[in-house]
Amino acid sequence: MSRTVAFLGLGHMGLPMAANLVKAGHRVRAYDLVPAALDGAVTAGAERAASAPDAVADAEIVVTMLPAGRHVLALYDDILTAARPGTLFVDCSTIDVADARTAHERARAAGMRALDAPVSGGVVGAEAATLTFMAGGGEDEFAEARPLLDIMGKKAVHCGGPGAGQAAKICNNMILGVSMIAVSEAFVLGESLGLSHQALYEVASMASGQCWALSVNCPVPGPVPTSPANRDYRPGFAASLMAKDLGLAANALREGGVHAELGRKAAELYAAYAERVGDSEDFSGIVRTIRDQSGEAT
Repeated sequence: MSRTVAFLGLGHMGLPMAANLVKAGHRVRAYDLVPAALDGAVTAGAERAASAPDAVADAEIVVTMLPAGRHVLALYDDILTAARPGTLFVDCSTIDVADARTAHERARAAGMRALDAPVSGGVVGAEAATLTFMAGGGEDEFAEARPLLDIMGKKAVHCGGPGAGQAAKICNNMILGVSMIAVSEAFVLGESLGLSHQALYEVASMASGQCWALSVNCPVPGPVPTSPANRDYRPGFAASLMAKDLGLAANALREGGVHAELGRKAAELYAAYAERVGDSEDFSGIVRTIRDQSGEAT
């Protein structure tokens, strides 16, 4: 069944997600503050909206993909009064759990329905429609959004009530950040011991060291030809995005009183790394920082 979807936020992730909805036959009303991003959506077949309120005016479902919680909440303040009562708002941004819950509350207060549904899979997953969605909100809202999520991704999991999707996302990415640092340190250690990258990969990928950071996003060139390491660490999943997600995890750790030394340390390391490289390098490029700093302390 074709739906009228407003899609707000057409960056590296949002644009291919909106394009996949268009390809599936849905009417997509698109808007972005960046004219070039909006032009890209129109080229992909979306309708150009004059403003964010204009985009949502006749939408059945509103999808947002924005940088941070403050952007989501500011946009909701602008568009909730413009939407029809009962419209479903699906926020696919990665934001703080508290901000996600506030967004749910504001939507409900305005007579709308809401779902937080952050994604995993990066730009490649957005383009290939292989994203994983982690959803928080009511079961009915998840069931209504599910057909659209299935178009944009390969898996959608209902994680619980408001904010549960964001909780699952930051926990998952804390695992990823910590494991990428561990894999990178292991390769640098192997180099110092005269072990080839291929030999270490062949052992670890079939033994207890096997993980996504090794077998899919391997931080050294060679063993996994499709990893960003073979493209001079062109993202992929940018270092700045990993730093953002780990910062959200670190905030949640502090607020929850959780003792998690590795999670906090990973947040510190990626914050420093991202400050140097920003969006220009994949998060797996942190292996070069580890290599550069090796031998400095004796």
